[in-house]
Amino acid sequence: MRLFLILFFAFCFQMVSCRTIHVGKKQEIQSIKQGIALAKNNDTLYVHPGIYKEGNIIIDKSIVFLGIGYPILDGQKKFEVLSVKASNVMVQGFKLVNSGHAALDDPCAVKVYNQSNVQIINNKVLDNFFGIYIQNGNDCMVKGNVIVSNGTQEQLIGNGIHCWKSTNLKIIGNKIKGHRDGIYFEFVTNSVIWRNSSTHNVRYGLHFMFSNDDSYITNIFAHNGAGVAVMFTKNVKMFNNYFQENWGDSAYGLLLKEISDSYIFNNKFSQNTSGIYMEGTTRVKVEKNVFEANGWGMKIQASCMDNEVTANNFVKNTFDISTNGSLVLNTFNSNYWDKYEGYDLNKDGIGDVPYHPLSLFAVLTENTPSAMLLYRSFMITLLDKSEKVLPSITPDNFEDKTPLMKIMPL
Repeated sequence: MRLFLILFFAFCFQMVSCRTIHVGKKQEIQSIKQGIALAKNNDTLYVHPGIYKEGNIIIDKSIVFLGIGYPILDGQKKFEVLSVKASNVMVQGFKLVNSGHAALDDPCAVKVYNQSNVQIINNKVLDNFFGIYIQNGNDCMVKGNVIVSNGTQEQLIGNGIHCWKSTNLKIIGNKIKGHRDGIYFEFVTNSVIWRNSSTHNVRYGLHFMFSNDDSYITNIFAHNGAGVAVMFTKNVKMFNNYFQENWGDSAYGLLLKEISDSYIFNNKFSQNTSGIYMEGTTRVKVEKNVFEANGWGMKIQASCMDNEVTANNFVKNTFDISTNGSLVLNTFNSNYWDKYEGYDLNKDGIGDVPYHPLSLFAVLTENTPSAMLLYRSFMITLLDKSEKVLPSITPDNFEDKTPLMKIMPL
């Protein structure tokens, strides 16, 4: 009974101590900074509609910071708009605009400094240098934000969502457009990127560096300088994503460089220069993906080994596979290739003869890119037909021994 009374009075005290503070032009308190100064831990600060030009606003207490009707926090092109320097903070319902621009200190619309359990939810982040920045954060969430800028040169714009040296992050349901990289992870572990749309960014839709044990699931990466780059990383899961129209001389849907022990499952790569470009990758499984209408379905460099490409659909690509070497250290099993011309006499759905997806012209253009000028010429068609009958340049063991006769429903 005594314990119950203690807990009851503690709860009542906490309820009494958690106040609500209202800030607005028609409120008793008209300044956000004054409202934060008056607040205590666990208070809720409501900000009413209006334009607030108060320089750099610092949240240094564990409060709920709520906007009513999307009040505008304006950095006036001079300041970092909102700096979060306390744990257990929620920022929701604001329009954050016009941060300063600087190459050294990376001013942001919202920056979290070395804190835990910070939630940044349902804000409009417009025309800032960096959008939302998590620095050395733990258990933070960035959810449902619209993050838009108008960058045209990567050195003049920052990233939409930038995360550094953090763990257990959740990046969910954001719409990012017009930044250098839509989402950037560096030294970020055990985190998830889910249901985001990252489009029309100058460099990458998503950029991974030295970030292990993460997952990105059901995202859209379209019309970026390049889709996604995953570098110097291991144990990454990439499921159900859509990579579309990432075109350019060095563009791709997905770049894998120096990564290992990862899984690429049920993604769609459509109308990219290269669907997947792999360099220095080891023990990566590529399963049940669709490669459709790309320049190259996959480019697998000679530095890759022990990767498995299985149960994928290759449809309407200019080249399904390309490589720059003669060693075959990866396996291809049970894929559908629309260029396969084999037969299936026993009607088991598997071609009776292996398929060699590496064409002679793909090998020639890998070594001499200017040869693409001859694409669709009669001479090249004749060379490819001859190569299928009498293989000479392409490796004999670069083959799918069990090609599927029908496209797989994925």
